[in-house]
Amino acid sequence: MTAGQVSAEIVIREAVGDDLRGVMEVGRQTWPITYGPIAGDDYVAMGLAKWWTADATIPAIRSGRATVAAIGDEIIGVSVVGPLGDEIALWKLYVLPVHQGSGVGSRLLRTAIDRATDDGWKSMVLSYLDGNVNAAGFYAHFGFEFYDRETAGSGVPDSIWVRRVLRGDA
Repeated sequence: MTAGQVSAEIVIREAVGDDLRGVMEVGRQTWPITYGPIAGDDYVAMGLAKWWTADATIPAIRSGRATVAAIGDEIIGVSVVGPLGDEIALWKLYVLPVHQGSGVGSRLLRTAIDRATDDGWKSMVLSYLDGNVNAAGFYAHFGFEFYDRETAGSGVPDSIWVRRVLRGDA
């Protein structure tokens, strides 16, 4: 399959224990190309060591907060959500480079939004690094709006926080 194509074989489902290696591989393949040009190799190495290990990933899978896009046994994308105060945060949404632009990320995000809405959350928040124009456009397309900027320091670009209201009483 080439980038930009969608296959009927792609299944969006809750992650299970057997998906661990595939989920971590999504991080290993996406982080260098996503963040290397924006924040540098040290940031990529730190992020992979902190957020894409078995110890960091297993709790999300066990708690039902991780969703995968799969073709057969191959994990091609992942999303992870979790509470942040009184909102639900989208902590991860990544798709293998060869499948980016195929609609997989959109399907994962719509699934996360639908589930959060069904679970009664009033709004969803997420952050991306300043300079990640692909993320900015993608999330704006889905109705996420800027609400905060967080400075990390140490030469790392600011985190841009965006929010989407899920229910009218938010």
